Amino acid sequence: MTVDPRRTALGLGRFGLGARPGDLARDEPVEEILRREVLAAVVPMPGGPDLAAAPTLLSALRAEEQARKLARAGSPDGPMPAGPPAPPIPERTYRAEVAARLALAQAAPVGFVERLVWFWANHFTVSVARGPQLRVSAGAFEREAIRPHVLGRFRDLLLAAATHPAMLIYLDNVASVGPNSPAGQRRGAGPGKGLNENLGRELLELHTLGADGGYGQDDVTALARILTGWSLQRDGNAEGLPGATAFRRGAHEPGAVTLMGRTYLDIGPEQLPMALADLAAHPATARHVAFRLARHFVADDPPPALVARLARTFTDQDGDLSRLALTLLESPEAWDPVQRKVRSPQEFVVAAMRGLALAPDPRLAMAGLASLGQPFWSAPAPNGYPDEAGTWASPEGLRTRLDVAARTGQLAAGTDPTAFADAVLGPLATDETRTALRRAESRAQGIALVLMAPEFQRR
Repeated sequence: MTVDPRRTALGLGRFGLGARPGDLARDEPVEEILRREVLAAVVPMPGGPDLAAAPTLLSALRAEEQARKLARAGSPDGPMPAGPPAPPIPERTYRAEVAARLALAQAAPVGFVERLVWFWANHFTVSVARGPQLRVSAGAFEREAIRPHVLGRFRDLLLAAATHPAMLIYLDNVASVGPNSPAGQRRGAGPGKGLNENLGRELLELHTLGADGGYGQDDVTALARILTGWSLQRDGNAEGLPGATAFRRGAHEPGAVTLMGRTYLDIGPEQLPMALADLAAHPATARHVAFRLARHFVADDPPPALVARLARTFTDQDGDLSRLALTLLESPEAWDPVQRKVRSPQEFVVAAMRGLALAPDPRLAMAGLASLGQPFWSAPAPNGYPDEAGTWASPEGLRTRLDVAARTGQLAAGTDPTAFADAVLGPLATDETRTALRRAESRAQGIALVLMAPEFQRR
């Protein structure tokens, strides 16, 4: 098969994390490179001394908070600690998680699977903005609930995300108690009291059926009842650390529940997996997932034929996410030569880092992403970061990108701008961009011009 350099550049930007030096010179069709990454079924896992399991991190956080309280209650005349205090566990853990994610992004040969991880982590959003418990567990959520299932079955991903400690904390399910459960009766809760519907609502509206998926308020309440009892270990015991997911039978609402026309008997912890498996197999879920995937990779208003094909694959292949990814790559609509999507801030920063072969600098990346409005795991609401071009291409957003591009150009002032354009854009570079490069007053300015070129900003 003849290799089309333009198609290679387009594919590495649209489906991957951006070209690195030498990537555009590959003599293999980009479709095969991308397919092989999916078929290998290897999802990179970040590593590092601070990347513990969520229960371990939550337990350590609780111990740190208790130690801080004891220190405050102690004598003010005690000895002063030597040197500056170490960063608290939430900040130290968050920095380590960011560093690990950046290292994976830099090392990825193409990054299609890594992009899928990012997509699904945003689909099942948890946010560090909710406090220290989420700041220590949001990265663990991605490692433990998303990555192991990103090329597996959607129902397994759904269950792992819904029952992870970070999600139970983020959407307040740890505070949900069945009104008629033993715990609810001890509290004297009346009908409806003690039941928290946040997780149930978002599971239906955002994670499975979609806002137009045919569910009603009764279904939200029904799923919230099924979710009661799903909480965290309070104290360490033989079953797990404090902070591990636990099903507390005494807080679970008793009785059968009817959800989306199906009745689920009160069979303890198995009630939830059965309900979620049915939601995962629902036709509305197939359409919702297909639309969001097509919107993310192809266009804000994706071609209906592409959405229909993805939904059909989702249904026919029993929610096999690897087959869904392959169908996306095999669809002609996904290869429209017009670059309709704007790179999100995270995609922009990582693509620049890869193209310039810069060593990942977590502090600089965190500062840049904060100014651009997309820090890792920090979406302002459960629907995640926006996926529409207009969100990131506002006048203010572009001015901030220009500032980030200028600072990046200074960091990479030793790089030849023309060689950089050839490496990351190749045949996508327009005459206007190349003319601007010839007129650049410095190498740093030339690098910034490439980073701000429409063909680099879009994918």
